[in-house]
Amino acid sequence: MFIFRSVVGKLWITIIGLVAVVLLILGFFLVNYMENYFSQAKDQKNDIQKLANQFSLEATRHLDDLKFYQLSNELLSLQDARMLLVKSNYEEMSIPVSADSSVASYHASDFFSEDELKQVMESQTIIKQIGRDESGKFLTGTEYLAAAVPLRDQQGGIQGAVVLYQSLQSLEATQWYMLKLFVYVSIVGFLMTTFFAFFLFSRITRPLQQLKKAADLITMGEYGTRVPIMSKDEIGELAKTFNHMGEKLRESIKELSEEKEHLSSVLRSMTDAVITLDAEGTVILTNPQGNKIVQEWSEIEWEDDIVTRPIKQDTALGDWGLTSLSLPSGEPIPVPLIPLFEAVVAEPSETASKLHVQNGVWSVAMTPLYSRDQVRGAVAVLRDITEEERLDKLRKDFVANVSHELRTPLSMLQGYSEALLDDIAATPEERKELAQVIHDESLRMGRLVRDLLDLARMEAGHLELYFREVEVDSLLRRMHRKFSVLAKERGISLSAELPETPLILRKADEDRLEQVLTNLLDNAFRHTASGARIAVKAGQAVLREQPAIRIEVSDAGQGIPADDLPYIFERFYKADKARTRGSSGGTGLGLAIVKNIVDAHQGSVSVQSALGQGTTFTILIPCNPKAVS
Repeated sequence: MFIFRSVVGKLWITIIGLVAVVLLILGFFLVNYMENYFSQAKDQKNDIQKLANQFSLEATRHLDDLKFYQLSNELLSLQDARMLLVKSNYEEMSIPVSADSSVASYHASDFFSEDELKQVMESQTIIKQIGRDESGKFLTGTEYLAAAVPLRDQQGGIQGAVVLYQSLQSLEATQWYMLKLFVYVSIVGFLMTTFFAFFLFSRITRPLQQLKKAADLITMGEYGTRVPIMSKDEIGELAKTFNHMGEKLRESIKELSEEKEHLSSVLRSMTDAVITLDAEGTVILTNPQGNKIVQEWSEIEWEDDIVTRPIKQDTALGDWGLTSLSLPSGEPIPVPLIPLFEAVVAEPSETASKLHVQNGVWSVAMTPLYSRDQVRGAVAVLRDITEEERLDKLRKDFVANVSHELRTPLSMLQGYSEALLDDIAATPEERKELAQVIHDESLRMGRLVRDLLDLARMEAGHLELYFREVEVDSLLRRMHRKFSVLAKERGISLSAELPETPLILRKADEDRLEQVLTNLLDNAFRHTASGARIAVKAGQAVLREQPAIRIEVSDAGQGIPADDLPYIFERFYKADKARTRGSSGGTGLGLAIVKNIVDAHQGSVSVQSALGQGTTFTILIPCNPKAVS
């Protein structure tokens, strides 16, 4: 027949022969198993005796531990066995049993009589093989194997007995089960081999043809081609591997696309500018910030001395001229980056620099890009640090101003104290005058330190404000009385113009507002000559469409130049550009403190001044701010 001449037929005959051999071997081992069954049952008696002795030994250490006995029974249930404990008074101990246990529950009296248990408690070991019928009565047979051993305490005294019973399968049932199993396996084996042969005959060529067709499609670039998996044999594994190959190809292409999109998203979201250059210095990739810089810098007419050299001094940068780099006809490298690019290409290593371009300052880090062992370009990351440089300059100016403000009083303290030590002052009046100068300068230093601490707390957001209802008109009258004596001494007219209706702030810090008015009035008295006038006014106003109170402090002093007005609220800023002050001079921090306190009240402060026409400070504070922190 054709089937016997085909590969499938030959395979079927081979499998039939293999199944027959396997069944013969299985039958041989089954016969040996049945012959050795009784000897195995004898071994099982020895095993259960050893097991009972072992659990009795462990129970000696856990006589009253029910948890131990429960865990022991759970372990024994895996071998279709169970342990019982009988006390010396022949009373059986109740041991909890797991609900899902498959071992039948019996009592010690079902296996051993009281006389037998008495013998066990006299240090004997008894092993019995006992059967049970359908009604539950025990018969002679081999259904259960039970062992009873003495239970001793740690001193060796017998406290009871340990009974361990285990189910046994009968020889007839085992023989009948094995016979049925052997017949079923034989029938199923022959049927499966026959079915498998015809299955191979009808289906073995179709997957091969589909694989060939799919391979042709992938050859033409259709990487999404898939082959249906119709079996789990070598052909099925081949089809699975084929599909896995196609899936991996598609995933690789997808991952490359996603990675490119991810990189593009990262570059677009970066606040820093990124510019990628090829080996010839042509811009090949930028993010929006980098493209903006390239466009802006390309419109600038550069000169050779405009390009700033890198900070890294130990890098050989070669010729700094603009003609040493041959640029292609595409988008060229921005001129300020040329020296860094030459350094990276000449000596492949990361290079950092700080560039000053027009009014901005840029921090640049450039790293080489490699293709195998060769440099194929560079990537530059630029960050605008103009604001950081400005803040750094402010910090340095602040340190210089503080140093200057402290240097003058310290010099005076040192000089006058040395004069006192050297007895230069001849009379008590001169010594008192020197001591007075030392006292005034120490007060000035104290004011400076206090103002610096207040301003530092305010700018750090740690300003403590105690809000409550404040009567502004009462506060202004008190301030008028406070400065009336000073005004009289200097021959200055001080007036307070207040409305008849009360001026109430629902949430304000009265002490801080008094500090604001004190600083403003101190400035007014310092810059107002004798015979002039200082006025304090207050009234209702509107701030950001909310009710507010307006306070004005006006003087007829020398005024402030227009160029200095935008900066007078900065620390240590001096409109007169003079660094010397008298012993009663200010610290240069008063107006900065004023602005911080007013801002903390959600208000605003402004100034109007002109040289020779005096100065007016205007404060607007909301009557009931929405939220005050």
